Amino acid sequence: MMNDLVKTIPNIPYLKTKAGPRDKDLWPQRLKEEYQALIAYMTKNKECDSDWFRLESNKEGIQWKGKCWLYQDRIKYEFDMQFEIPALYPVVAPEISLPQLDGKTAKMYRGGYICTSDHFKPLWSKNVPKFGIAHALCLGLAPWLAVEIPDLIQKDLIKAQS
Repeated sequence: MMNDLVKTIPNIPYLKTKAGPRDKDLWPQRLKEEYQALIAYMTKNKECDSDWFRLESNKEGIQWKGKCWLYQDRIKYEFDMQFEIPALYPVVAPEISLPQLDGKTAKMYRGGYICTSDHFKPLWSKNVPKFGIAHALCLGLAPWLAVEIPDLIQKDLIKAQS
């Protein structure tokens, strides 16, 4: 998994515009960069046969929702995913929620928000404004899924959808 991340990061463009939703003049430019980075990341994932999420936003680019999935023993485990761009973005990383898993693991906060404080948030802080949504998915959600989902499966706390 770590090897895959190291190979993937260079394929996600860094963002340049330091703007959040409250920056009315610069937010459209930042949002354009976010979409470009997400498209590049998703395209590379498809090329490498490692497609693992779908994502869409509201018109303002503030509320995001989609699906993410992981295969374990050739069985697909799929989850709803959602997050909101924080007012202090990009200084503050988005917090990603998988509501279906709320309360199933200690590495999660109320509401199904995944815990990224030990590993991802310090990395995000060092890379403002270069990191964006694609980086949060790649370096925050992907490793979390890779560690937590097999553990939840083994503990019989989640089942594959039929």
